[in-house]
Amino acid sequence: MENTIGQFTFMGALRALADLMLPRVCVACGCRLESGEQDICSDCLEDIPLTYYWLRSRNPMADSLNSRITDESFRPYSYAAALFFYRRESGYSNITKALKYGGNFSVGRRFGSMLGKYLAGAEHFSDVDTVVPVPLHWTRRFKRGYNQAEVIAGSIAKELGAGVSADLLVRRHRTATQTHLDKAGKISNVSGAFATGKIPSKKPSHILVVDDVCTTGATLAECHKVLSEEFGPEVRISVASLGCLEG
Repeated sequence: MENTIGQFTFMGALRALADLMLPRVCVACGCRLESGEQDICSDCLEDIPLTYYWLRSRNPMADSLNSRITDESFRPYSYAAALFFYRRESGYSNITKALKYGGNFSVGRRFGSMLGKYLAGAEHFSDVDTVVPVPLHWTRRFKRGYNQAEVIAGSIAKELGAGVSADLLVRRHRTATQTHLDKAGKISNVSGAFATGKIPSKKPSHILVVDDVCTTGATLAECHKVLSEEFGPEVRISVASLGCLEG
């Protein structure tokens, strides 16, 4: 017992020393984190602009996605949810930026798990059996060293008790970054960009496609198109992201 207490005291001292030499800061506001806080401070965590879209099978994000799916064959309604409303000028946009550009896996896993817990508690997402991250082109993945969507997808899948199929979708050609494109440009940029890769031996029943941010929804809609053409209307395909634009 004394050894255990001593170990915790020693570890606490090491953490305090590390914080002193290399202070940990909140990903959203940049303020120094207190002991017991991780990635985000308590105030910012409490004020995060949650969408609550997981509580509604039909919501603005889902309706927008379904309006983009133009095939006339019968298909089940595609559910969609994001964790928080994404605004470029807001400090909360640093959540996805820290993962995508800064390699902060801890942030990606933390907020991916948070979203996964919410999805797992929603009946219309509870039967998801396959989680598919939006793929990067191999050249961009080689340069970055990882795919941020895979980090998020792994944490979501863990909460849902689902499998991850990171190679079910492939990016056929390298597209320009979507950041500075207008709506029409984003749609054109990803048109025909994806294809199916390795098809699982067991056919999924509900696929969840995951990306870091949904702005126009063009990327997620294109992924949906490819998967629906492969699996047909008997497989439900839904989408999720950490951030999405409001409205």
